[in-house]
Amino acid sequence: MAAEKAQVVVIGGGATGTGILRDLALRGISAILVEQGDLAHGTSSRFHGLLHSGARYAVKDKEAARECLEENMILRRIAPNCVENTGGLFVQLPEDNAEYADQWLAACAESGIPTEELDPRELRRNTPVLHHRVTRAFIVPDCAVDGFRVLWSNVNSARRYGARLYTYHSLTGIQQSNGKVTGVELTNQLTGERKYIECEMIINSTGAWGGAVAALAGIELNIIKDKGTLVAYNHRLTNQVVNRLRPPGDGDIFVPHGTITIFGTTSVTVNDAACTKPGHGEVLDLIKIGQEMIPDLENYRLIRAFAGVRPLYQAGNTAGGRSVTRNFALVDHQERDGLQGFISIVGGKFTTFRLMAEKTVDLAAKRLDVTAPCRTAEESLTSPVSEQWLERGKRVFGIPGAKKAADRLGDSFQRVVEEAEKNPDQRKIFCECEVVSLAEIVHVAGDGDSFTLGDIRRKTRMGMGTCQGTFCSYRTLGALSGYSQFAGNHREYLTKFLQKRWKGIRPVLWGQQLREAQLSSAIYCSLFGMERML
Repeated sequence: MAAEKAQVVVIGGGATGTGILRDLALRGISAILVEQGDLAHGTSSRFHGLLHSGARYAVKDKEAARECLEENMILRRIAPNCVENTGGLFVQLPEDNAEYADQWLAACAESGIPTEELDPRELRRNTPVLHHRVTRAFIVPDCAVDGFRVLWSNVNSARRYGARLYTYHSLTGIQQSNGKVTGVELTNQLTGERKYIECEMIINSTGAWGGAVAALAGIELNIIKDKGTLVAYNHRLTNQVVNRLRPPGDGDIFVPHGTITIFGTTSVTVNDAACTKPGHGEVLDLIKIGQEMIPDLENYRLIRAFAGVRPLYQAGNTAGGRSVTRNFALVDHQERDGLQGFISIVGGKFTTFRLMAEKTVDLAAKRLDVTAPCRTAEESLTSPVSEQWLERGKRVFGIPGAKKAADRLGDSFQRVVEEAEKNPDQRKIFCECEVVSLAEIVHVAGDGDSFTLGDIRRKTRMGMGTCQGTFCSYRTLGALSGYSQFAGNHREYLTKFLQKRWKGIRPVLWGQQLREAQLSSAIYCSLFGMERML
């Protein structure tokens, strides 16, 4: 088993892990990222998609609020194609504590978060779905963010500086010698091939799996696993993020995302990091709470439910981790446990992933005697698509298709447009819900990092719209049959893809969504000979 070499191996392909990889690469530190599934396998793809302004945390944690605001502005600047500047609303109802609004306003002012009070009558004109009983409303700089796009942008940026990525590789061992880490043992989950990487340092950024990874090094790391369930509606209920103006709780945030709206969340402690199955009861509880803000909520069509597990760090009686803020902790295991070259970063929020990565790499660089400063806040993740290429894209994909493809593809947009210009067949729209062309699907399938239909989905949003893959999944698989990773048993590939889609559909099977599910079942069970969908 031949060994590769790198100064640092990063374990975990979420927002923080990919941010760390990019920061390491920009400082000239050779690094490899290892992820057990595709990127965003865990919590980084299972959240609201909210880029916080910090207003949600202003009362309880002003430091966290300031960090959110600063990172919000940085990400808007370096990754504009990943962020939709929706703006945000905080709304208060008569049953909410009226004094809390004034306390919140003062805390926002102290944290530097801009707010603007909106007349409730104007609110009702602009956002008629909200309850007419809203007593106060405020505008804040919240945004919607595409987590998948951010993660792949991080990796692509890091690769330009020599970083490497191994998805679908599970960590099976951490090698040590004389109190120092010396390497990691991996197994390719697709082929069974084993791999060994020699390294000077390992960074554990695996979120809810952090305790299990630390255990491979013989270290105890206490992480509370907090499951949050969310639901997705089939269209944009509002054009702005809507927050309930009260202390943070269940069911108090609506986030518009492309053609849909995400609403949540709940908070339940679980024992397993892989416990991401949403429950029917949780969905009903969310709807009941959400109706206090949007009275007709139960009449809108739900297309799926999903859940993520938040990693909350608990130091315990003997832990001496170096707490960076109240929201995330950087644990130097050399100081705490006597193991040189092992660092864990735990807790935190998607909004502050870049800051978390910076603090982590500051420590790693210090241990490696590297003095290069962090550049991730200054260097753009992607280059903006020029107006010339956007116009050419509109001629082949149409206006909405070109804009969406430009945002999704970033630096690759030009190559995809050129291919579509040469081959008119590739201009066909394969996913009407998200306006994804065959050219985009073919490009992603050939990028060397796409091994399943799920990988195609995460990069293009194919199958993430209102039909949840009913019409686009079989088209996509048929078009990709010439690629080695998609050759073979097509029925098996479709079954795996659709079963994962149905995991989220099952808890919302009523009304219009049930009729849609029956149509999907008829297509795949009757025409494609699948035995069952559920």
